[in-house]
Amino acid sequence: MEPPVSSLYPLASTLLDDIEPPVVEPEIVRYDDGAVREVSVPALVPAVGYGSLADLPFDNATRAPQDVVFSRRARDGRRVDVSAERFAREVTALAKGLIAEGLSPGDRIAVLARTSYEWTLTDFAAWAAGLVTVPVHPGFSPRRIQWVLRHSGAAALVTQSVQQAAAVGAPEAGLRHVWVIERGHLERLVELGADVPDAEVGVRRGMLGPGTPASLVYTSGTTGRPTACALTHGNFFAQVDNVVELLFPAFKSAAGRDTSVVLCASPAHAFGRVAALACVRARVRTAHAPSPVPEELLPLLEEFRPTALFATPVVLEKLFRSMRARAQESGRLTAFDRSARIAARFGEAEQRQRLGRGEGPGRTLRAARAVYDQSVYRRLRGSLGGRVGHVVCGGAALRRQLAAFYTGAGVPVYETYGLTETTGIATLAPPLRPRLGTAGHPLPGTAVRIAEDGEILLSGRHVLHGRWDPGASKLLPAAPGGWLPTGDLGRLDEEGYLVVTGRRGDTLTTSTGARVAPLAVENRLRAHPLVSQAVLVGEGRPYVSVLLTLDPAGLTHWRRTEKRTATPYELLLDDPELRAVLQAAVDEANTATGAGIGRFAVLPGDFTETSGHLTPTGTLRRDRVLGDFAGEVEGLYR
Repeated sequence: MEPPVSSLYPLASTLLDDIEPPVVEPEIVRYDDGAVREVSVPALVPAVGYGSLADLPFDNATRAPQDVVFSRRARDGRRVDVSAERFAREVTALAKGLIAEGLSPGDRIAVLARTSYEWTLTDFAAWAAGLVTVPVHPGFSPRRIQWVLRHSGAAALVTQSVQQAAAVGAPEAGLRHVWVIERGHLERLVELGADVPDAEVGVRRGMLGPGTPASLVYTSGTTGRPTACALTHGNFFAQVDNVVELLFPAFKSAAGRDTSVVLCASPAHAFGRVAALACVRARVRTAHAPSPVPEELLPLLEEFRPTALFATPVVLEKLFRSMRARAQESGRLTAFDRSARIAARFGEAEQRQRLGRGEGPGRTLRAARAVYDQSVYRRLRGSLGGRVGHVVCGGAALRRQLAAFYTGAGVPVYETYGLTETTGIATLAPPLRPRLGTAGHPLPGTAVRIAEDGEILLSGRHVLHGRWDPGASKLLPAAPGGWLPTGDLGRLDEEGYLVVTGRRGDTLTTSTGARVAPLAVENRLRAHPLVSQAVLVGEGRPYVSVLLTLDPAGLTHWRRTEKRTATPYELLLDDPELRAVLQAAVDEANTATGAGIGRFAVLPGDFTETSGHLTPTGTLRRDRVLGDFAGEVEGLYR
């Protein structure tokens, strides 16, 4: 018998008293040996037959004009609510300004800005003017941004700051217009469009349909130059409508209770974009988090008190490491680390009970969790605003140990899996049935198939129609035979949950013929307090090795406890005592995964977006790491 929801997710359960979850039964296809080969989930919402995303603000204004759909930060620092009616007026006014500046239907307009109300406003105003938006992640280098702008043929750019605009260079990027949010240029556009009739916006909206391109979204370039994915309004609707219907706890208010969301994922990434659109579609009061840095994010959460978060794994990692650093500063690090282990063990045990594979948390474990709930877990929930019942996580892989920690602490995490080519989300943990170590079931309206070689294949209305090539007369097809090859490896468990095991091109084959998938091994190593990043190497070599970077907070604590604060950082890299601790972590990973890591090297600095070793969502750019540290790799095999 499954335990009550309230035993583990007290906040989630209070939001569900008056809401019935949708009934979603996956259809499973098995091999002759019983292994699951394919799973699909029927769509919860029929396909949209007319209209576009540009209609959403106006539909909301007609149906519920006074509903609050955004909470934005005013220039004087106050938080201001924006009703559906007001948002529709602001979308119209900005769209008229874009029209007044000579932008024609089908023109591309790029957005290079932090996560903000202005980002979402520009998105909808561009669509209302008949334009195609091109999201550009602020973490891209100036050179890459210029390439995206030229490749997309963008006629205009909306950017956050003067510094960003100067770094891009309008002439070099081929732009006709550059508007800077912080200089008040959006307000100036509104003034310029005052004489444009509202009817012109209506005409342009009427030209759009589900098959019209809505956005050129560029991949993060994990394995090379970004690819331009042409996503239609219909692609987004197929995704957004089913996300809203499936995630009923996050989007639908129970009697007498309000729901509110903080977006901690950039709309420049497909996952963050879908999250923003889903909030508008559902008319949920939404706030934008401009920065994932805990010092900036936590005050917003405590002030806004959301009931749900949309976040990338980077955000959850930063929040966890911030809590650990605070515990270290107050001399409670040992207790915090034990509380983290207790929470993870509790989350794992509770899941085994739910799946009928064990008796669940024992009396001792429950007592330990109760103790730490008062001193640690309640403080965690309070730092998130005290009302967060659901965290939807996407954009990259989340470490199982970290997911288990949040689960055991009473903050349920719904993991997702997807690509830009699938409009952000392809699989998602079902409401109140997340399964640690998996990316959930297919999103309703999606099918997942595992190819003979283990590659994950995807199909559904949200899969892109084609890739953009400025030199071609039409979009280049992306899903031959109706199935999109993802380049990712995985498997489906007996109930149709997807387990992603790594990238097809990342699997290492040693000279002895041993094959090692890096992802699980690297995640195991990254769970150690001293390790920030881990990169397995060994293709064609006699054994597997690993490159490690050190976690700053973990290293600071080690230096204090070992009385090594005066030792220069560069001398620590070869310190015998530190290497002994790291060797123990490597040995533990070998025991747990069977990876057979022979040697390791500690790199002099951490990987960042700025260094080019991480994508904006925190995914490792393996080729770049191996190129930049080729000497260190060679040293492991001398």
